[in-house]
Amino acid sequence: MPGVTIDSFALGPFETNCLVVRDPADPARACWIVDPGAGPDPVIEFVRRERLVPERIVLTHAHADHVAGLERVRRAFPGVPVLLHPEEHAFLSDPQLNLSAFVGVPVTCGAADATLLGGDELRLGGSAWRVLHTPGHSPGSTTLVCDAAGEAIVGDTLFAGSIGRVDFPTSDPARMRHSLREVLMALPDAVRVHPGHGPSTTIGAERRSNPFLQDGAWDF
Repeated sequence: MPGVTIDSFALGPFETNCLVVRDPADPARACWIVDPGAGPDPVIEFVRRERLVPERIVLTHAHADHVAGLERVRRAFPGVPVLLHPEEHAFLSDPQLNLSAFVGVPVTCGAADATLLGGDELRLGGSAWRVLHTPGHSPGSTTLVCDAAGEAIVGDTLFAGSIGRVDFPTSDPARMRHSLREVLMALPDAVRVHPGHGPSTTIGAERRSNPFLQDGAWDF
């Protein structure tokens, strides 16, 4: 069974989890950097210290707290492609869409280099990752799942004991409900969940105790 190592760094004022994902058995030492938030220097230093080779910068979605450090990471590792769902490509250059305008610190980034679409498969070393489209918190939110390793990177769709906000201008509560109940809850209980904020959890733990996933809970 392929192994996967995921190191997490809480970045910026919103403590956004930036993840460094790698296959420890990969002789090429390739890695992904997921969601580089504000102040990404600890991530850059870690990648360099571990002599990792960034292969992709993956964005689960393009809200400002998940992309504020993107250009800094791009400068540190020139030529590494940025992947993002096409419904949010425009967010990178628009502070209204990426919500940074509302906190008074506009964030703009260069264009994404490639798309993430539901149904895509990405490979990292010996691991295969499925891309799931999980909109609701934002229109282009995506989840990456490594079935063999039992790992899921979910962005701001699901948290330990909670879910991502659905009151932003581009949020959609109905799509969020579908993403949670029909997409993420279709995963096995043992799958470890790496959210965009806060601690990791499992699908089983959230199925059992997350108030937004219980029968009779708030029907959003």
